[in-house]
Amino acid sequence: MNDLPAPEFSRLVPLARLGSKPFRQRIEATAEERSRLARRFDLVALDRLTATVALRCQEGEIVLLDAEFEAAFVQACVVTLDPVPGVVSGSFSLRYGAVDKSGPEADPGDDRVFEPLIGEAIDIGEAVAQELSLALPEFPHHPDASATMESLDRTLGSNAETGQ
Repeated sequence: MNDLPAPEFSRLVPLARLGSKPFRQRIEATAEERSRLARRFDLVALDRLTATVALRCQEGEIVLLDAEFEAAFVQACVVTLDPVPGVVSGSFSLRYGAVDKSGPEADPGDDRVFEPLIGEAIDIGEAVAQELSLALPEFPHHPDASATMESLDRTLGSNAETGQ
């Protein structure tokens, strides 16, 4: 039995749909999917998430995924907790393939991340969600956070000088 939660932004592409020509699809997260992704990534809000994804079959049962995505979101400032709006866009490539006991066959000239191909489909939505999580600012700061930090530094500095 599989105890893993279902992906919040799942777009399964059956391998049977892939042929000699690239398979292309534009995907967009629904309001409910954006809400669940916002919880997963600790965002105040995820206002938009779109992507264009291409899958290409290669020899040796390898599938290449190339994608471009855009997202608009709101994070909490790490200093003030005020909302910090942001926009991010990016592109990425992945290689999917079967994994034998010795692991994936490495191609030294290919810098794409290797993903094990499990089952009969590739979840392009989850691939986009994972890349979004890597592209989000790690420590978002509100424009007023600098003034707050300077004030805090002055307060802490004067307390240290007086021994408080």
